[in-house]
Amino acid sequence: MDILRTPTDLAQRGHGGVGESASRPDGVLKVTGEFAYASDLWARDMLWGHTLRSPHAHAEIVSVDTTEALSVPGVHAVLTHADLPAATHYGLEIPDQPVLAGDVVRYHGEPVALVAADHPETARRAAARIRVEYAELPLVTDESTATAPGAPVLHPNRSDHYADRVPHPNVVHHQPVRRGDLAAAKARAEVVVTGEYELGMQDQAPLGPESGLAVPAEDGGVDLYVATQWLHVDREQLAPVLGLPRELVRLTLSGVGGAFGAREDLSMQAHACLLALRTGRPVKMVYSRDESFVGHVHRHPARLRYEHGATRDGRLVYVRGRIVLDGGAYASSSPAVVGNAASLGLGPYVCDTVDIEALALYTNNPPCGAMRGFGAVQACFAYESQMDRLAAELGMDPVSLRQLNAMSQGATMPTGQPVDAPAPVAELLRLVRDRPLPPPRQWETAVGTGTGFDLRALPGGLSNTTRGEGVVRGVGYAVGIKNVGFSEGYDDYSTARVRLEVVNGEPVVLVHTAMAEVGQGGVTVQAQIARTELGVAKVVLHPADTRVGSAGSTSASRQTYMTGGAVRNTCLLVREEVLRLGRERLGDTHPGWRGDGLWLRDGAVVTAGGEVLADLAQVLGDDVIDLEREFRHRPTEPLDPENGQGFGHVQYSFCAHRAVVEVDAELGLVKVVELAAAQDVGRAMNPQAVVGQIHGGSVQGLGLAVMEEIVVADGARVRNPSFTDYLIPTILDTPTMPVDVLELADEHAPYGLRGIGEAPTLSSTPAVVAAIRAATGLALRRVPVRPEHLTGT
Repeated sequence: MDILRTPTDLAQRGHGGVGESASRPDGVLKVTGEFAYASDLWARDMLWGHTLRSPHAHAEIVSVDTTEALSVPGVHAVLTHADLPAATHYGLEIPDQPVLAGDVVRYHGEPVALVAADHPETARRAAARIRVEYAELPLVTDESTATAPGAPVLHPNRSDHYADRVPHPNVVHHQPVRRGDLAAAKARAEVVVTGEYELGMQDQAPLGPESGLAVPAEDGGVDLYVATQWLHVDREQLAPVLGLPRELVRLTLSGVGGAFGAREDLSMQAHACLLALRTGRPVKMVYSRDESFVGHVHRHPARLRYEHGATRDGRLVYVRGRIVLDGGAYASSSPAVVGNAASLGLGPYVCDTVDIEALALYTNNPPCGAMRGFGAVQACFAYESQMDRLAAELGMDPVSLRQLNAMSQGATMPTGQPVDAPAPVAELLRLVRDRPLPPPRQWETAVGTGTGFDLRALPGGLSNTTRGEGVVRGVGYAVGIKNVGFSEGYDDYSTARVRLEVVNGEPVVLVHTAMAEVGQGGVTVQAQIARTELGVAKVVLHPADTRVGSAGSTSASRQTYMTGGAVRNTCLLVREEVLRLGRERLGDTHPGWRGDGLWLRDGAVVTAGGEVLADLAQVLGDDVIDLEREFRHRPTEPLDPENGQGFGHVQYSFCAHRAVVEVDAELGLVKVVELAAAQDVGRAMNPQAVVGQIHGGSVQGLGLAVMEEIVVADGARVRNPSFTDYLIPTILDTPTMPVDVLELADEHAPYGLRGIGEAPTLSSTPAVVAAIRAATGLALRRVPVRPEHLTGT
């Protein structure tokens, strides 16, 4: 059944099963400040590690002298590229990133040397005494400098599987998506609009810095306690670097203070382990805030050019697009980001003729990789801006134009993949459009009298720069499409171990996965699933570590689908074993044991009619049921390298936004008054958490729209590596955010659920910018929108 829930409905409480707003097990600790994050780790005889980083974005390393650093009292080790014991490079997909730069540095802040000392300040002082001689090289900073004749090749002699498919060695990956007869479609188009768009470099801005503790073990291995998004892929990259077999590299997840993609790549993991193994003592590393800004990947900045052709009645005839992503110095996950940008570049619309190409560049800018929305964010800003331009050219309502072209179940993606699950794009747009608008002049009505001012409701807020003179309101809409899970033939799976036993007369479930809890609430959902399937109130979660099979990355909106699916499937097998034991031991005591439709509820085995056959404690006795199983979604396939055709994605998610803004164009100030969202989530596993995810993604998109950008200038250096200069939305910038949650089950997914975490980040950005355009009449083709874009200064 299709269910539409309002936020009031989502506040329900029950036994903590699927579909209820169960409380987070880590919630109280985080709110009270008692939760232990990775930066809080400590061990006896612990040393502190520090990284020396390059002051240049592109330079040859002529020499490195560590003599003076080694003489500093309290220093226990100084390591350079020459000290690496085994593999010298690593990477998520392409191992092109040096553990420590050896002959050349390719971006400002690249690691060059490591220090371990008995105090963090000692380690910093010693690192400053390492003498490195550089010879600066020409910079590659954009497409023109990357592909110009004679351009420096940043990674010569490439051997990765994309190398033979790219038009230039400074292109990481290139993916076209072509379908239909473009020439014939162009001849049919009655209206054509073109536009060029640009997105700045956004940072994930996790409040918790990169941190971890490496402890050398007696067996010659190392135990790493770390904030990460993917324990097993960290281990896959670390073991060759450390020269150790995988089984001697053990990782345990420590408290994570946010991620959003920033922790999918290695940061300090290899460095801390190398220092621990060299010194024979535990080594802790915690990045400072400015180091964090250069120590993790960012969202790819992008330049996009689109051309939309349509009939006079508004139907899309063809769409052409070119998406250029700046991948920075190393590949990271750029190939997958390119695939997403290309395959989702049309948006949630139906169009028979599509010609979209996406590519990522190697440059000397900071490395870019995974961030919430993963390639779809950049495309969404461009194609939604185009839909507004097309609506204006046709004289149509922008929502009506979108609904006219909206995909639905049964549509075909530009890749040729059928959309075989609900795709309620038109309905989501209707929900946000039909919401009542917030009252005008909220800076007056907020104080309740109509005669005073609430500065917080004004553009500029508490800065008191305007009193409401000349403030204009605008309303804008946008909708987006995002894939869920890993794509293009990747063997995407997750593992869960479930143990059921009786402890002190009470059945207890232990759930063990390697899922990284980074704030998304996966630990809550795992417990909800175990309670639902096994009917046991007490569920204990084992710490996430590499002693159980991989859970994959906490990214791509996949963990509830994948690890939730693994926990569910393993619980079902445990339930089968419980029923087998019950029939074997108690089958003669009641005829109900011989029937089908038995369930585990409230610590007992019950019939379909609710009759209790036996308590679980009676069935189990002293036996322990302990099973571990993998879960895989239906297979995907690589996109064709020539035309991008293929069954590339396992699932799609959709979200629509309506933004209401007030703008003081004279001062260049913007206040987002309301940001309404509607999203299909398939099944709301934890309704309150669902709304929280939609709120969080919406605010992150708002940040990209009006304030968030890493400024890279003056020799490809990051100029604003702090929360003083890199602005993120605070509670004072966060508007009212009403949410409609639509539940249309996807029959291919566990519980019919749909990944939700990323889709709100896509459409919130273009909705806010569309509202600013409506208020000002300006084209605004770049985000973030800055004051000077509004004032013309």
